Amino acid sequence: MITTRLSVAVAVTLLLAVTPARADDTGPSDPPGTEPTATAPVDVDPTDPDLKLPEGATLAAAKVLDIKSVVEEQSGDERREDTNADVTFALQAEVLFGKDSARLGEEAKGRIGTIAEEIRKQNATQVRVFGFTDDLGSAAHGDILSRQRANAVQAVLDQDLNSPSITFDVRGYGEQYPIADNSSEEGRRKNRRVEVTFPRTRQ
Repeated sequence: MITTRLSVAVAVTLLLAVTPARADDTGPSDPPGTEPTATAPVDVDPTDPDLKLPEGATLAAAKVLDIKSVVEEQSGDERREDTNADVTFALQAEVLFGKDSARLGEEAKGRIGTIAEEIRKQNATQVRVFGFTDDLGSAAHGDILSRQRANAVQAVLDQDLNSPSITFDVRGYGEQYPIADNSSEEGRRKNRRVEVTFPRTRQ
């Protein structure tokens, strides 16, 4: 009887000496804030009137959010944006044209040809070609130059696609709608561009 009580006492002592196990242990290399917690970080009052819809109110209809994927060349010469609805290619003006020019080079025609292949792949019948410039020079000159450049890109696309079912919307916006800061040359370079946009019909 004494032996049994002694064995139980030893067993209890050994159990108490062991470090308690944790369900979610964190090591010394874990970042701060990842420690396990037994309670929610913020107390929520389920009776708070701000968490309830006002009387007579209804929830808006569910909708699918548009997801945008952007892929840009490391050089920044070309950017492709894909959304649920559209595909947009943006080509930097320096890749397509000489300074203050709307005449396309040979490399430019190859890049435009790649865009034409994607238009064909998507079976698109409506294509928008928009030209943009930086804010150097007069706004009137930028409007004219951006339109001339958009026209040049559209002409090559039209020739490559050779399809009477495709309609084009061609515009020159000049210095409007910049995508970067015009106070630096890097930003102005991004703003000097031609964008080609068409509907996405295939994933």
